[in-house]
Amino acid sequence: MTPQEALNKAIENAGSQNAIAAHFGIFPAAVTQWKRAGVPAERVLGLEQLTGVSRHDLRPDVFGPKPKKGRAQ
Repeated sequence: MTPQEALNKAIENAGSQNAIAAHFGIFPAAVTQWKRAGVPAERVLGLEQLTGVSRHDLRPDVFGPKPKKGRAQ
């Protein structure tokens, strides 16, 4: 899953861009900007908690690839 696909999934899970914006207390236009620039690193964990979309999918450049299941951490 690309970061853009992960963000689209997060928006779908939250119900809308407006719902994400309201959760973070930001303007919906900021969420639109995330589609071009990526989710800001400081918002990733909150977005993961809100939507269930993995931080590893949203920002693999910051959090690394998703850990493989069954491997010791």
